[in-house]
Amino acid sequence: MAARSAPSCHLRLEWVYGYRGHQCRNNLYYTAAKEIVYFVAGVGVVYSPREHRQKFYRGHSDDIISLALHPERVLVATGQVGKEPYICVWDSYTVQTVSVLKDVHTHGIACLAFDLDGQRLVSVGLDSKNAVCVWDWKRGRMLSMAPGHTDRIFDISWDLYQPNKLVSCGVKHIKFWSLCGNALTPKRGVFGKTGDLQTILCLACARDELTYSGALNGDIYVWKGINLIRTIQGAHTAGIFSMNACEEGFATGGRDGCIRLWDLTFKPITVIDLRETDQGYKGLSVRSVCWRGDHILVGTQDSEIFEIVVHERNKPFLIMQGHCEGELWALAVHPTKPLAVTGSDDRSVRIWSLVDHALIARCNMEEPIRCAAVNVDGIHLALGMKDGSFTVLRVRDMTEVVHIKDRKEAIHELKYSPDGTYLAVGCNDSSVDIYGVAQRYKKVGECAGSLSFITHLDWSSDSRYLQTNDGSGRRLLYRMPGGKEVTSKEEIKAVHWASWTCVSGLEVNGIWPKYSDTNDINSVDGNYVGQVLVTADDYGVVKLFRYPCLRKGAKFRKYIGHSAHVTNVRWSHDYQWVISIGGADHSIFQWKFIPERKLKDALHIAPQESLAESNSDESDSDLSDVPELDSEIEQETQLTYHRQVYKEDLPQLKEQCKEKQKSATSKRREHAPGNSIRLHFIHGYRGYDCRSNLFYTQIGEIVYHVAAVGVIYNRQQNTQRFYLGHDDDILCLAIHPLKDFVATGQVGRDPSIHVWDTETVKPLSILKGYHQYGVCAVDFSADGKRLASVGIDDSHTIVLWDWKKGEKLSVARGSKDKIFVVKMNPYVPDKLITAGIKHMKFWRRAGGGLIGRKGYIGTLGKNDTMMCAVYGWTEEMAFSGTSTGDVCIWRDIFLVKTVKAHDGPVFSMHALEKGFVTGGKDGVVALWDDSFERCLKTYAIKRADLAPGSKGLLLEDNPSIRAISLGHGHILVGTKNGEILEVDKSGPITLLVQGHMEGEVWGLATHPYLPICATVSDDKTLRIWDLSPSHCMLAVRKLKKGGRCCCFSPDGKALAVGLNDGSFLMANADTLEDLVSFHHRKDIISDIQFSPGSGKYLAVASHDNFIDIYNVVSSKRVGICKGATSYITHIDWDTRGKLLQVNTGAKEQLFFEAPRGKKQTIPSVEVEKISWASWTSVLGLCCEGIWPIIGEVTDVTASCLTSDKMVLATGDDLGFVKLFRYPAKGKFAKFKKYVAHSTHVTNVRWTYDDSMLVTLGGADMSLMVWTNEMESYREKKSCDSEESDIDSEEDGGYDSDVTRENEISYTIRALSTNIRPMLGVKPHLQQKEPSVDERPPVSRAPPQPEKLQSNNVGKKKRPIEDLVLELAFGYRGRDCRNNVHYLNDGDDIIYHTASVGILHNVATGTQSFYQEHNDDILCLTVNQHPKFINIVATGQVGDSADMSATAPSVHIWDAVNKQTLSILRCSHSKGVCSVSFSATGKLLLSVGLDPEHTITIWRWQEGARIACRAGHNQRIFVAEFRPDSDTQFVSVGIKHVKFWTLAGRALLSKKGLLSTLEDARMQTMLAVAFGANNLTFTGTISGDVCVWKDHILCRVVARAHNGPVFAMYTTLRDGLIVTGGKERPSKEGGAVKLWDQELRRCRAFRLETGQVTDCVRSVCRGKGKILVGTKNAEIIEVGEKNAACNILVNGHVDGPIWGLATHPSRDFFLSAAEDGTVRLWDIADKKMLNKVNLGHAARTVCYSPEGDMVAIGMKNGEFIILLVSSLKIWGKKRDRRCAIHDIRFSPDSRYLAVGSSENSVDFYDLTLGPTLNRISYCKDIPSFVIQMDFSADSRHLQVSSGCYKRHVYEVPSGKHLVDHAAIDRITWATWTSIMGDEVMGIWSRHAEKADVTCACVSHSGISLVTGDDFGMVKLYDFPCPEKFAKHKRFLGHSPHVTNIRFTSGDRHVVSAGGDDCSLFVWKCVHMPH
Repeated sequence: MAARSAPSCHLRLEWVYGYRGHQCRNNLYYTAAKEIVYFVAGVGVVYSPREHRQKFYRGHSDDIISLALHPERVLVATGQVGKEPYICVWDSYTVQTVSVLKDVHTHGIACLAFDLDGQRLVSVGLDSKNAVCVWDWKRGRMLSMAPGHTDRIFDISWDLYQPNKLVSCGVKHIKFWSLCGNALTPKRGVFGKTGDLQTILCLACARDELTYSGALNGDIYVWKGINLIRTIQGAHTAGIFSMNACEEGFATGGRDGCIRLWDLTFKPITVIDLRETDQGYKGLSVRSVCWRGDHILVGTQDSEIFEIVVHERNKPFLIMQGHCEGELWALAVHPTKPLAVTGSDDRSVRIWSLVDHALIARCNMEEPIRCAAVNVDGIHLALGMKDGSFTVLRVRDMTEVVHIKDRKEAIHELKYSPDGTYLAVGCNDSSVDIYGVAQRYKKVGECAGSLSFITHLDWSSDSRYLQTNDGSGRRLLYRMPGGKEVTSKEEIKAVHWASWTCVSGLEVNGIWPKYSDTNDINSVDGNYVGQVLVTADDYGVVKLFRYPCLRKGAKFRKYIGHSAHVTNVRWSHDYQWVISIGGADHSIFQWKFIPERKLKDALHIAPQESLAESNSDESDSDLSDVPELDSEIEQETQLTYHRQVYKEDLPQLKEQCKEKQKSATSKRREHAPGNSIRLHFIHGYRGYDCRSNLFYTQIGEIVYHVAAVGVIYNRQQNTQRFYLGHDDDILCLAIHPLKDFVATGQVGRDPSIHVWDTETVKPLSILKGYHQYGVCAVDFSADGKRLASVGIDDSHTIVLWDWKKGEKLSVARGSKDKIFVVKMNPYVPDKLITAGIKHMKFWRRAGGGLIGRKGYIGTLGKNDTMMCAVYGWTEEMAFSGTSTGDVCIWRDIFLVKTVKAHDGPVFSMHALEKGFVTGGKDGVVALWDDSFERCLKTYAIKRADLAPGSKGLLLEDNPSIRAISLGHGHILVGTKNGEILEVDKSGPITLLVQGHMEGEVWGLATHPYLPICATVSDDKTLRIWDLSPSHCMLAVRKLKKGGRCCCFSPDGKALAVGLNDGSFLMANADTLEDLVSFHHRKDIISDIQFSPGSGKYLAVASHDNFIDIYNVVSSKRVGICKGATSYITHIDWDTRGKLLQVNTGAKEQLFFEAPRGKKQTIPSVEVEKISWASWTSVLGLCCEGIWPIIGEVTDVTASCLTSDKMVLATGDDLGFVKLFRYPAKGKFAKFKKYVAHSTHVTNVRWTYDDSMLVTLGGADMSLMVWTNEMESYREKKSCDSEESDIDSEEDGGYDSDVTRENEISYTIRALSTNIRPMLGVKPHLQQKEPSVDERPPVSRAPPQPEKLQSNNVGKKKRPIEDLVLELAFGYRGRDCRNNVHYLNDGDDIIYHTASVGILHNVATGTQSFYQEHNDDILCLTVNQHPKFINIVATGQVGDSADMSATAPSVHIWDAVNKQTLSILRCSHSKGVCSVSFSATGKLLLSVGLDPEHTITIWRWQEGARIACRAGHNQRIFVAEFRPDSDTQFVSVGIKHVKFWTLAGRALLSKKGLLSTLEDARMQTMLAVAFGANNLTFTGTISGDVCVWKDHILCRVVARAHNGPVFAMYTTLRDGLIVTGGKERPSKEGGAVKLWDQELRRCRAFRLETGQVTDCVRSVCRGKGKILVGTKNAEIIEVGEKNAACNILVNGHVDGPIWGLATHPSRDFFLSAAEDGTVRLWDIADKKMLNKVNLGHAARTVCYSPEGDMVAIGMKNGEFIILLVSSLKIWGKKRDRRCAIHDIRFSPDSRYLAVGSSENSVDFYDLTLGPTLNRISYCKDIPSFVIQMDFSADSRHLQVSSGCYKRHVYEVPSGKHLVDHAAIDRITWATWTSIMGDEVMGIWSRHAEKADVTCACVSHSGISLVTGDDFGMVKLYDFPCPEKFAKHKRFLGHSPHVTNIRFTSGDRHVVSAGGDDCSLFVWKCVHMPH
């Protein structure tokens, strides 16, 4: 049947009618070549108006909805919709893809914009967060991403005049973005009073920070910075959809159909109203406008494109038309002319000329049109309508002939009969009506056989029959014109059809996929002449089939372009063109039909390029014309590498199981055994399913892989070295062109590729994150910089990497079928080929994507399976080897010729300097000349040619060759049977390495007194191996069946082998000849054991659940052990040979007496006492501990005990070999584990002297030999790992400070809640009480008195316009560390408090601040590299890691000029707790507070995240780079120290190993420092310092401090180390010590702080000075020579700081805090003058009016009055039990008011002396007192209380004053109240959870500052009675500002912090006079 192959003709897209105007904006531009670029459906169109020619870009797979033009106007970026939408950047001249950007957005890409120089592209997604993403589009790399807005974004633009700034706008918002590092930070535009908050549709940026934007109401909004400064009202009368900036100015277009041109300052130039022009119409709406010189392009909502020449603006030229919105279904072609007719739901019918590509007629109807037909003579046109009527028009002038409505539902199909006499009309109500044309369309018949709506009709050639299809897929025939149904098969067969447009019917069976019953094919049309059929379906695809196609699942060619449904398709009358129409995209595509004979020429012109194939062969018909797959390849394609459990799943599985196991771990568990094993030799090579995986290295060693190990074999010494970085099967291997590095790819859920050095066997880079299940092919580029890899996921993804950086460059879907090989072009690094099952593809890189073209085979060959491929001597030439033994020669993508090379598949080929070498299944190696003309030489691999030095024996002649490599004068050959051979050029062959062939290996036995072992496998061989030193296979014997077990007799003379068919045999151990054999069982023999001593009995266990016991001498069966309920897995004899221990598959442990086989029950206590001859059992108390936590998912398959009964080795299903101390009692014993096998370890055995352990890997067919290193052998090897499945129970030590730091929860500012327990309704939500006497408008009363007594009356009052931070008293030492550093040679220090970074000059005390953080800083570090001088990194608290502005971030800034250099938004949710720069200063490491405590490495200058990985499940305190490295760093934390390496983009870690030191236990580690030769020092919670060499503990400096070692510092100059800890000062000790480089000697320094215990949190060393930061917020400088201490910075130790008072006349102020101190600060001298320890927490403090007394209120209800001069107590009193909240002297110094949380204010008369007797108090205050203020005359007191109310009382009587008028007349001495009408405006909208906490009015009485729970300080005008008053806000404090005050003369504002225990002094900037 012909339908087996796709038709050999072709369609080429020639024209697209339409333009996408609906739901899109700004999508129409002039290119540099004066062509017009736009899009329609899924096609980018470049239209040349001069030549009236279109070019198409078809790289998208769905509707394009956004477009941007590169500033050079050649490149175009387009974005599409879809589940995984992508962006294409393409060249408008060649219409070829330049770059593909993908894998970030979902749903679709709404907007795109290039920046000024075109290097970067910004995109906005359609996802729920409207993500904004910035790309380096050339490299296909995402630079930054952030959530855009909660609602749709309509336009985005780069600011072309300021670098790194963008503007976006959309529904009810406009945002101004800045890009720094990887952080996009938005600021919302402030609409203010200037304009209404409304939707902004488009924008353009101009000079001087101006932005113009078009709004929904037709106004233009003009922005300066982020503020709206003016509006241009009525620019349009409706929404402005498009704005376009050019050299001359701006053009705008709107829904009102007008275009307006504006000059550069946005003054109007002219208006063009398109509705008024000749072509215009009512309702015309402009969606896109582009102004270029004197031409303007306009795109409209209704799919038209106009071109306007500016000086003839009333004559727009219509250059493109299409249908408007609404589905397009009707299509008909003219019977004699090249015309097409379409009709749509937009109610228009249009006639198009296919020759001129133009619309020639249009007519509007009353109803939506659903179908059309033209009569045979071309005179009448019939249109079927949606309302059930149909209309007939004359084609000539579109006048109506008739209009008939006989039906109620839509007419979906109508057709004229071929003789022109009838019209058949098919309706959705399942009837077909027949009308007579000549009788003025009188109804003459009806066909009523269908049960569903009619979809298609066809007439027979003689007009006597009609066939119909309906919605249920039935095909019916009727006799015409009556409409009688025809059922006779004979009659049906005889009919000839005039047309074929039906989708069901014998002739079109093939258009349906094999197993589908769907109805997604909308239309077909048969071309009888060309014998092709065209179809249209719901997926936007037009397909070409052969006609007729009778068998389901025929082959086709497919063409994409339409977006969703293609509703109809028709051939033109002369079969030159195909017309297809799209439903939703309402576009019309015209395709040129290229018949077979012209195809050749056409393809050479331009093979259509697209990301989805155009001429695909997807189909599922029987491939009978494709040759049978070779059996070996067939076998390989069946292999699956899926695992039940991947190694990556283990941590999670363990976590899940841990909960269940909590109880089990109460017993203290044994340590892991002291000895360890080391991999020594592996017998095996993976050839059965891998190819070309065997190479010579630079120095002539051989590199290959087996199981999970990369092997480097030295053939001179016969030794191996191993790369053990993989944890599952390696599937592929490639060697770097310099032959020193190797890349290997493995199996895994997220499989990794390791690039490693063959010399050092260390990983250089690890690549992962883009493949699934496994990596099956890798290849290096010729320059060695790039690597290509192919995965084994369903689409066989291809990834191109920059492997050194670990960066993915590009990714693409490869093919549905398996890909065997990827090869990179040696001449052009951007090109590669892949080959596989029926697949040869040529790829080139385009940005982040790869674009592939199928190899074009033509008539030369058939689509064959390719097994190998290489490039030839030019970039065009490529060669591939097929599964049939041919070599195909390709030029570009065309097959040039084929050469027969081998019998059977060509598995491997290699390019040489002058020629090629190939190897195949036929076991022949062939050398060829450079054009595959001649075969120069062949080598057959035969046993006869084996040279004497071989390390084994060939099992068969001509084994299938899977890998070939040349070098060092030899040909290296790898075979399917697992042999590696070296062929000398002259012929002799040496066998170097071999292993078992395919099939699982289970049987293993070691010899009783020689270093040899025997193995037996499913490959039907029994082999004897020499374990040492010759490492070779000594003998092999073929068996009739595969075997599962074997055993040497005790004398070593006989060997028993159990086979899979239930038989077993005994062979002579030397000759392997049969001695005797038995066949008593049907199922597999699973274990076989000789009894100890003389070996009298042989026990044979089978899967039949029985064990047979044979007498060896008499060869008779003497007993059967019965009673097992499942198959037998292991058997062991006791030393007397009288008892058998048995394990079964049901996990039973049974005992049988020998030789009779009687079952015994032995209590477990007794079992231990029995002495066993061997122990291979995995059950029982003695080995309970070997079962892992995740025992449900995995089995322990084998065990073996050393002869000294000390160490038990086990093998399990996950490929781990583990060593346990025996007996392993108690669950989850500790162990050492080794990964080398890939999946199941089937057997493990110690050799007779325990010197070696031999292990077998089931499926990996490898035999591994490990050497046993006894405990005495102390030199630790690095592959060791002491582990256990559950964390150690030892606690890591306790310290209150550590616990506090570990458990602290950092609140972010935005979520902060109120600090006071307030109740009631917030002031701005309270109903205002009407005042008693509303004053008349003109008042004769005396003028209102001042609200506030002014203290500087004479001067002109000047409002304060700004606050500038001048001083910060405070340092965050209580829970942060290593955060004080020297800068500028010790002149300055840098540290942080709250959210500011502080640069403090040591000599003068002046400070400058970095204030860009928006929340608390938690860590700080300084870049030590001389290139990055004064560069600081700080990390802050944050919310979730969603890349928004509240996400945690790291800022990198210049300490001197405070310039932000980079912001890194992190994936650490909660916050960043540690940062560290690398040695070169280019990398930055950050650690998160998230539950995984992620560690991230950044290239901070670019903002690029290099690597990220979960650090530890408990808190990490510090992570620091080694001072000499960019790749090594160490992290320390709760019971944790890890040594990390950065390899490419991967982070590898090793846990610190304690096992060498006796009794060392893992403590909580707090600090880290470094020494030479890879020494690391870690400070612990107990005060010890651990010293590590590499990752192994080598000594402990005991009690370096008495308490935890919180801080350590490594001096780079001289290597000396400073440590800081927590200890009591004593004669010898100090909290700071300076040590030598090895931490052997030290000198202690005492900090003279007067504290009981010093707790050092940070240390740093400069020239001769040590800088110390303490928990008590002091920063102290200690001289190294004289040990003198100089306190540089003081602060409160504990907060909140509630009390604040400023001196009435001097620049002093007092603060009182929770830490029980009151401190006096001097602003001018920038320091703390004095401090008083009160012994209790203080809550409030106040100066007397003269400044000679101070009153202090305490938390315990006491208050104290001090004399300032002597600091003596003048008086104290405690009348209350609860906290005193405020305390005040009256202005006349007579009274003292004391407000408390007992809802009261007490009055004391000070004139009565220090006895302080209460004279009265204020009653009925409804809640606790917050603030109090006296009136100027001392006669009233205002009180604000905790229920958001303000009350006024008389003094001293305490009477409540309620008269509003009287209250309004009071003049206040001070105002600190947050309640009252005068300060209504300070309450913000956002205060649901958080409050304004404090306020203070300036002494001038006209300015007001407030502090709130968000940590903001705000400046208002006073009074501010209007709600939500205007203000300026100042950030810096952490959440909760507790108090705020003006100093005298309003020179400064002082604010006090709650959480941050800091005092900020702000300088007031007054307005000029």
